[in-house]
Amino acid sequence: MDTKAIEYHIRGLLEAIGEDPDREGLRETPTRVARMYEEIFAGIKYSNHEIAEMFGKTFAVDDSEQSETAVVMKDISVFSYCEHHMALMYDMKVNVAYVPHGRVLGLSKIARICDMAAKRLQLQERLGSDIAEIISEATGSPDVGVRITGSHSCMTARGIRNVSSQTLTKTMRGAFKTDTSLQNLLDN
Repeated sequence: MDTKAIEYHIRGLLEAIGEDPDREGLRETPTRVARMYEEIFAGIKYSNHEIAEMFGKTFAVDDSEQSETAVVMKDISVFSYCEHHMALMYDMKVNVAYVPHGRVLGLSKIARICDMAAKRLQLQERLGSDIAEIISEATGSPDVGVRITGSHSCMTARGIRNVSSQTLTKTMRGAFKTDTSLQNLLDN
């Protein structure tokens, strides 16, 4: 990430909106924004495959014991930024479920995958798809479901300003596409 270019452009943005980037409260803003962007957009530098490798710590399980088991993690908090407006997507809750096929993923890795996938300019629909793809690769399971609810500041803070609106997306892969009992595991 080119933090010097970010600083330069944030300074220009401040000037473009009529601010004085040399006034006391704004002098360090370009540097602070550049550091913030490094953190909140850290996922941009990784492919889904690389994220699966980073957080793919799995443990073997006996398939006969897992034949009717699904792993479900709910209410994983993430935030992201809409690629259309660079507006905050917030109060996002991610529910992830998968059917183990001989291996289970370390539980903290599920939340880490969701967090890293969200650290990109995103669409909520793509975020669900990215998480499902990464979980599938990391676990070796084709059977993955992802449910995301979230608020988008491009809807709540500008434009229509509908503050109570939420967006719900569901991504179903493998058995989750047709098995309603698996789909129901994702609901709150």
